[in-house]
Amino acid sequence: MAKNTCLERRLEFDDAGLARDLFGVHNANLAFVAEKTGVRADSRGSVLTLRGESIEVLDQVAEAMVSLYGMLKRGVPVSPRDIEPALAHLAKAPGSGLCKLFEEKSFIVSPKKTITPRTATQRDYLGAIRASDLVFGVGPAGTGKTYLAVAMAVADLLARRVKRLVLTRPAVEAGEKLGFLPGDLMEKVNPYLRPLYDALHDMLDFQRVTEMLAEGVIEVAPLAFMRGRTLNDAFIILDEAQNTTPEQMKMFLTRLGFGSKAVVTGDVTQVDLPRGAPSGLIEARTILTGVPGLEFVYFNEEDVIRHPLVGRIVQAYERHTQPSETK
Repeated sequence: MAKNTCLERRLEFDDAGLARDLFGVHNANLAFVAEKTGVRADSRGSVLTLRGESIEVLDQVAEAMVSLYGMLKRGVPVSPRDIEPALAHLAKAPGSGLCKLFEEKSFIVSPKKTITPRTATQRDYLGAIRASDLVFGVGPAGTGKTYLAVAMAVADLLARRVKRLVLTRPAVEAGEKLGFLPGDLMEKVNPYLRPLYDALHDMLDFQRVTEMLAEGVIEVAPLAFMRGRTLNDAFIILDEAQNTTPEQMKMFLTRLGFGSKAVVTGDVTQVDLPRGAPSGLIEARTILTGVPGLEFVYFNEEDVIRHPLVGRIVQAYERHTQPSETK
C-alpha cells in the first residue's frame, strides 16, 4: 500500500562548509532528525537526500533544513538544540519559515553571548519582559525561564538601563538541616544559589562577575535577605518561586522600586514546601491575574530544550517505569 512507498527529496546546498555545519559533527543533526521524524537523511558533500513514507513529514523536514541553512548563511548560529524546536514550529505552521522564531528578538547580551529564542513561548517571554515591569514565567524545568531572565538582566545592566542586578531564591531548607553545615549563612545557602551563578558566568567573564559581585552591582542572595528593602533602578529575579510562601511572595513583590523590573520564575508542579503549606506562586496566579502592568507567560513541555542524549535518557527511564505503573 501507499504507506510502504518510499518517497525521496533531494536538497543541494551551495556552500559545502555551511552544509557541514547544518548536518552536524559526524552527521549528528541528521541522526537526530531521523530519530524524531522517521525520515532517513543521508548526505554526500553538500547534497542531502531525505527518504520517508509521509509526504507531509518529508516536506516538513525539508523546509526545516532549508530554513536552518538560510539562517546559517545570514550569520545566525545554529546548534543541535535548534533542530527539535524548528521541526515542532514548522509542524504547527507549515510554510512559515523560521525567521520570526529564531531571528526576530535575538539580542546581544555581552561580547560573550548572543541570545536567540528557540520557541514561540520563549519569544513571547522576552517580549513580555521588555514590555512589563513584572513578569511571571511559569513552567517546567529546561524551558529557559531563568536563563533568559538572567540574559535580559545582564543586557539591561550593560546598557545602563538599570544600575544593579538582584538575583534571589528561597532556600527551603535554610533551617535546622543547614544548621549542621559549616560556615556562615551565605556559605550554607550558596548551593541553592549556584544555578544563578552558573547563568551569570555563561553571560560574562568570571573576573567581571567577581568584580561586580564585590562592588554590589550584582547581588545573589537568599530571599530572606530581601525583607525590609526597596529596590530602585534594579533588575530583580526571583527563581524557584514555587517554593515561596504566600507571605514571602507578597514581601518580594512589594520590594519593587522606581525604575526597576522584576521577573518571577517557577514550576508549580515541583513545590518543595512542607506538606500542606501553600505556594506563594500558585496563590499569586489567582490573586494577580488580570492586574494591569504585569504579565504571566506559561511554558509547557514543548518548550523544553534538551541535549538530544538527555531526551533519550528521559525516554528510557519512562519506558522502564511504565510496566510497574500499570500493574
